[in-house]
Amino acid sequence: MEYINYIIMGLFLFLIVNRFIPTKGVRNISTTELKNELKDKNKQFVDVRTPGEYKGNHIKEFKNIPLHQLAQKAPELSKDKEVVVICQSGMRSQKASKQLKKLGFTNVTNVKGGMSAWF
Repeated sequence: MEYINYIIMGLFLFLIVNRFIPTKGVRNISTTELKNELKDKNKQFVDVRTPGEYKGNHIKEFKNIPLHQLAQKAPELSKDKEVVVICQSGMRSQKASKQLKKLGFTNVTNVKGGMSAWF
């Protein structure tokens, strides 16, 4: 019976650690680095926060596609261009980056710290 507790604890730890490990093939940039990339027309900028969060404060180059709608709206994005993803803290954008990779996007960038780090 004790081994079941170890298995459950191991699975729990795996899920926690897996959540914070950067996704393979996803570039991570700071908000300072982002400022240098905003003028690049070969990039698509996606804000995965809720419409209310986006309305409150956003970077004008970013298009709002809430995380829960990303899979269905992904066809609106070009797989030939880099997708730069931001959220409030960097957690949802990391999830979005994983999702985009699974959907076949090869050039995905996550903004570390999200809008909380934007100044």
